[in-house]
Amino acid sequence: MIDTENLTLAGRKAVVTGSSRGIGRSIALALARAGSDVAVTARSMPQLKELADQIRSQGRRSLAVSCDVTDPALVKPMASKVIEGLGGVDILVNNAGQAGSHKFLSHPDDLWHNMLSINLTSVYYVTKAFAPGMVEQRWGRIINIASIASKRGDRYIAAYTAAKHGVLGLTRVVARELLPYHITVNAICPGYVDTPMTESSIANLVARVGMTEAQARETLEKMSPQERLMEPEEVAALAVFLAQDISKGITGQAINIDGGAVMW
Repeated sequence: MIDTENLTLAGRKAVVTGSSRGIGRSIALALARAGSDVAVTARSMPQLKELADQIRSQGRRSLAVSCDVTDPALVKPMASKVIEGLGGVDILVNNAGQAGSHKFLSHPDDLWHNMLSINLTSVYYVTKAFAPGMVEQRWGRIINIASIASKRGDRYIAAYTAAKHGVLGLTRVVARELLPYHITVNAICPGYVDTPMTESSIANLVARVGMTEAQARETLEKMSPQERLMEPEEVAALAVFLAQDISKGITGQAINIDGGAVMW
């Protein structure tokens, strides 16, 4: 019988991309609280160092590695440094991402390429770098932070939506291929979360539509039936659960955290 009262990640080793702030930061701290050593990576080194110090203060090992995950020439040495520093990786959280919006008829090509690069291609590069080690040890957890944009199409976010749909497709394919090695691959699909990225979306609405900041925030809140922004800790709690051994029966799934906005 599985003891669900004492779930722990003690002895596990994790890496979280895009972990300098927002959802990624919350996930890194939550994994550490659950007992995992955690490597953190993003482009902002000062914030990463502060986060790594905070993780160490919880009695866990941590490693801060600056990396632009859209560049495969940088991803490979980052992965090598993390694997060497932690002695392997059991849990990968692909969290790095960015939002951008524009009407489709005048959509800039550079926005399209940027959205696919940071939100989708980075997941491919990073997963490709860490998956072989998980295959060798025959155990792993890959958790991709997708979006409810992976499941529906809203106006003005064509590139972001296409990228997040791609993350969901990649999640399902990799889950199938890695199944024989006791590796699960899942996607978490948040609605709007109360993070700096959502603050940027609010600022964009203020600039483009002429709303006040309060009106823009309320607009995003009302996209959830619960009429609120999700909290990053809610996403982190689900990530910790998916990283557990008890969640071994969950793979190839896309789990919503959106207050009921998308019910499938």
